[in-house]
Amino acid sequence: MAKLHFHYGVMQSAKSAMLIMTAHNFQLKNIPVEIIKPLSDTRSTTVKSRATKDEAEALVLKSFDNYEPAPKTKVILVDEIQFFAPSDIDCLVRIADIKGLLVICYGLMVDSNEKLFPTSARLVEVGAKLHQAETSCMIPECMHFATHHLRFDADGNVIRGGDQICVGDSNYKSVCRMHFNQIYHGLKNKQR
Repeated sequence: MAKLHFHYGVMQSAKSAMLIMTAHNFQLKNIPVEIIKPLSDTRSTTVKSRATKDEAEALVLKSFDNYEPAPKTKVILVDEIQFFAPSDIDCLVRIADIKGLLVICYGLMVDSNEKLFPTSARLVEVGAKLHQAETSCMIPECMHFATHHLRFDADGNVIRGGDQICVGDSNYKSVCRMHFNQIYHGLKNKQR
């Protein structure tokens, strides 16, 4: 059984809700779980789900360099993994492989400029089992799955470039590839 997993998806795909439910299910079976989130996510010291309004207490870490799981811990759940460094994935690999703990990471694969987050790329490189969380495109009447993010400024203009990591989701919209290309790149569909 794989000991390192990566649940990824766009914003609003209920990744945090999945983390909270996973923790709950393990705790029902008296399996000790540690929930971890990055210090750079300054919104809260808990993992919160916008979808279900649930939240769970979390250990807030800057990195995994000096992290040591509690002696009885069997499962480590990490929220917003893209905010950690690629070297932190190597620490999690050692925890999964040497200590035999189940490590499940949740986060984004790509940023709003279609670039892989370095930490997410590292999870792919080390062979984490990948699980895509799906949600629909936020463009009205679109029935496609969202695969991309668009980031907007206060005036509603698309932001191209800038910092890869920008905490918060109020200026983001999760969209399908077709709508991303139409809005970000100005590409139009061919008429039949």
